Amino acid sequence: MTSSLTRLVRMLSAGFSNQHQAFENPPIYAHILVRFRPLPQLEPGSLLLEQSYAFAPGQPYRIRVLRAENAPDGSLRIHNHALHDERRFWGAVEDPERMAQIQTEDLRLLESCTYVVHGQGEGFVGEVEPGCRCLVERKGATAYLVSSFEIDGESMRTIDRGHDPATHDQLWGSLAGPFEFQRTDDFSPEIPLAWLESWTT
Repeated sequence: MTSSLTRLVRMLSAGFSNQHQAFENPPIYAHILVRFRPLPQLEPGSLLLEQSYAFAPGQPYRIRVLRAENAPDGSLRIHNHALHDERRFWGAVEDPERMAQIQTEDLRLLESCTYVVHGQGEGFVGEVEPGCRCLVERKGATAYLVSSFEIDGESMRTIDRGHDPATHDQLWGSLAGPFEFQRTDDFSPEIPLAWLESWTT
């Protein structure tokens, strides 16, 4: 039987685009590309995430290393890491040689920004851990991140919003509902066999 962690990492190891949504609603939704690729040189479950506008795929506005793992309570966790001097790795999701250069010392864990993930139907749902302590800098201001996602074998839906830590007013992010992404690429064959074997024992 395939473990939940294996299923989650396989679903995440992909490219996604909201092209249809963006073309249907151009004033509301930008055309965004999201790509997750396994990083075999790091701990099991580590994925490079790049999120970019379609007109500038090599200049991501978000680049992270995520690490999925089992949690003691039976749920799953996805830890969120920033990269020191991240510009060195812009576009690395399409460049295996540069992806292979990412090492543990390049990572900085983002405190209180771990996603808590549960199975739902054929896929998964996740949201940033509660507490309003996942602080991010954007547009010159500090905000706490409220973020959630749903994923299955064909698609992914995401909502990211930034709120003022003092007033809780929304500063940025989706007003019209979730971004609706369709799977465009499958990177799951790149998942190391050693990861899959470790998750079945």
